[in-house]
Amino acid sequence: MHPGTVLIIDDEDAARVLIRQYLKAYPELEVIGECRDGLEAVAAINRMEPDLVFLDIQMPCLSGFQVIRQLVHIPQIVFTTAYDQYALKAFDTNAVDYLLKPYTRERFRRAVDKAMLQNGYSRARITALAECAGEAAPAFYERIFLEAGQKMISLAIDEIMYLEAEKDYTRVYTGEGFYLSNFGIGVLQQRLNPSIFFRIHRSFIVNIHHIRELYRAKSETYLVMKNDLSLKVSRGYAENIRKLMY
Repeated sequence: MHPGTVLIIDDEDAARVLIRQYLKAYPELEVIGECRDGLEAVAAINRMEPDLVFLDIQMPCLSGFQVIRQLVHIPQIVFTTAYDQYALKAFDTNAVDYLLKPYTRERFRRAVDKAMLQNGYSRARITALAECAGEAAPAFYERIFLEAGQKMISLAIDEIMYLEAEKDYTRVYTGEGFYLSNFGIGVLQQRLNPSIFFRIHRSFIVNIHHIRELYRAKSETYLVMKNDLSLKVSRGYAENIRKLMY
């Protein structure tokens, strides 16, 4: 079967880069272009006639829904957005799927699977692609989308200094401040490289590259981060720190 053609439409550079990275696991899908606003999107879709479009909803010029109303060529649509209130409206347009940012590689894969099934690929072929993707893809996050006011920012994992549990959410700290993740700290821990990120307390995970020093005081162990913050190591997680000592 010929490669399915894909168009990526999002006004955020980081969001388009992430989709391109995830699509590398699918040689049957060929990215033929990108757009940064709704007007570009309408012109590109009608001109290039892609099979599949990853479409943001809130964009300059025209929203994702306004784009759809102006199309002559109707491709498969996977919406990608940071706003969950549009989900029902999205499926009313017969969208293949609705990806809520920040989404995982696995969630992205499920959306692509749906699109490929509708486009005539066999379940066996899709399964084989998924297995190959699982072998080739990194097991851990490379970037993460986090809330910053009314928008989402794409943060490289190595910029994270430490993470702090905040009820069902997680505060993610960098040298510039902190951002909020919708995921709990336990969920994030499963997707962070354990050779770099160490749990030191039920509420804290630290990036080893941002530890400046370690000291003991009154039988307690403390880490000092590069921003001079001192974090106490819980006794239940002391073994994680001993792994760093030679």
